[in-house]
Amino acid sequence: MPVLRVNADTNGPCLHLNSGPLLPALMRAASGTGPIIVMIPGYKYNPALPDHCPHRTLLRRDGSWLRQMGFGMGDPDEGLALTFGWNARGPVWHAARRARVAGGQLGRVLRILHRQAPHRPIHLMTHSMGAEVALAALHVLPRGTVTRMLTLTPASYRGTADAALASDAGAALEWINVTSRENALFDLMYERLVSPQRRGDRVIGNRLTARNAATLRLDCPRTLTKLQRFGTQIAPPSARICHWSVYTRPGALAFYNRLLRDPGRLPLAALQAPLPPAEPRWRLPLPAWQNAAG
Repeated sequence: MPVLRVNADTNGPCLHLNSGPLLPALMRAASGTGPIIVMIPGYKYNPALPDHCPHRTLLRRDGSWLRQMGFGMGDPDEGLALTFGWNARGPVWHAARRARVAGGQLGRVLRILHRQAPHRPIHLMTHSMGAEVALAALHVLPRGTVTRMLTLTPASYRGTADAALASDAGAALEWINVTSRENALFDLMYERLVSPQRRGDRVIGNRLTARNAATLRLDCPRTLTKLQRFGTQIAPPSARICHWSVYTRPGALAFYNRLLRDPGRLPLAALQAPLPPAEPRWRLPLPAWQNAAG
């Protein structure tokens, strides 16, 4: 399985558990075929702590993210999985600041890969505060570096998103923003703990509006029905509050795999419209079994 594990570090990006130089490893990785899919975890992980290392948990070789995103299946063109670790532990506001620094380091890594293999599409896949890392990286990348960006229940403000979309790299990519009201409590916590750069700003967990972006609300039955037209069957919500539902639900990761590996058959325009109307964040319907139990 072609996997390259890279971490943000105090002295710049480095290989995970490998003291060798990063540049030769990036050049070797760029020489392959297929897409480059960069996976960025969110809050609570730290690659320096074995019990909280994302490379040993969420992004391990036999884990669902790599396997269900098409890696390790024997396809010679499955591409490269670049798993990017960063220190996302401690107070949330400290982690948010470190995310922006880590984004600059990720940008340096992606510039090298794009320069070495401009013909290979680079896609970003993030969860939660990992979106902050990806958005910061866009500011230091040339136009066309990133093809598609997939953010799962992102912990980031609209002002941050607008600034990233105005960058050269951000203006040229396609952004699929996946949200769910199951994450509403975590959105509210982020707004209470991390100060926005512009007064009154809100997180993008409800909706992201941009010509090159689409928001998919996986708590909405109409959205799930619409996605069935693309041959996608994602299970409905099974909990009222959950931060991980958008990738733990059956069918979700398989759909994201198609989004990044076969964008021609899942064009952005088809995902943009019609979208269900935005609903108040605290209208969190109980699943049928919970209603029955109550």
